[in-house]
Amino acid sequence: MLARRRYATRRDVAYGPDPANVLDVWRHPALPDDARAPVLLQIHGGAWSSGSKAADAHPLMAAMVGRGWVCVSVDYRLGPAERWPAQIVDVKRALAWTRAHIAEHGGDPDRIAITGGSSGAHLAALAALTPGAWQPGFADADTSVAAAVCLYGIYDLTSDDGSGTLDELLAETMMPTALDEDAHPYVAASPAARVHPGAPPFMVLHGTGDAIVVPAQSAAFVARLRAVSRAPVVHAELAHAQHGFDLGPTARTLAAVRAIAAFLETVVGRGVLRPGGRDAAARPDPVLATAR
Repeated sequence: MLARRRYATRRDVAYGPDPANVLDVWRHPALPDDARAPVLLQIHGGAWSSGSKAADAHPLMAAMVGRGWVCVSVDYRLGPAERWPAQIVDVKRALAWTRAHIAEHGGDPDRIAITGGSSGAHLAALAALTPGAWQPGFADADTSVAAAVCLYGIYDLTSDDGSGTLDELLAETMMPTALDEDAHPYVAASPAARVHPGAPPFMVLHGTGDAIVVPAQSAAFVARLRAVSRAPVVHAELAHAQHGFDLGPTARTLAAVRAIAAFLETVVGRGVLRPGGRDAAARPDPVLATAR
């Protein structure tokens, strides 16, 4: 929580009409107001029915803030009280808000990347592949992104996640109907079914020891992206890593964060602040800071 206290300079900012539509803006105090820094929008996981922006991806966001990025961490409506497509509509609203307002916080509205883990990876991937869709009342808003980073996600809602009960989970927590009653919403909500040649660059990570979502979900999604998309696609499987491997300040987290940062700075652009630069003395190690 220390990283959030240190870098979340604006908290619980409303981006939509529902009480759940709030976000935090993370930025470094040394970042100039007119920096036009690249932006990373983070979508938390939790099986579409739990979780919070207050808990997920703090090591990654702290590291990117330390490199001169602006990060936006989003809460959204959760199931089972709120059924699909409420979740993706909220993610699109958050993207629209970010594009309209992030310059006020030192960010560049033309350089927005999106990331998430688990169900957040599903939402991040789907948002990245469907600009303009699921935007009731804000159809003209530009919700395109410059890149997507997805960790241990589910990309085909009609397939298995390793449990043999994914369809039951989805019907209980989020989807409007059961898969065997109407498969159309499941197909439409599957990032694997929405891949197109103009997809943005993707980085997809998964642990080989994941006992919640099988790595085959990511491998099949990556194969589809590489077959269709014209943009770069990076795929990494982390040996023996479990679901949520990046949530704590570990050596594995640090390695993943560094790889993600290298990918984002290659395809989106470098941040304003540099590790080891003149301002480094005022900036504690961002990943280790999350442990304190």
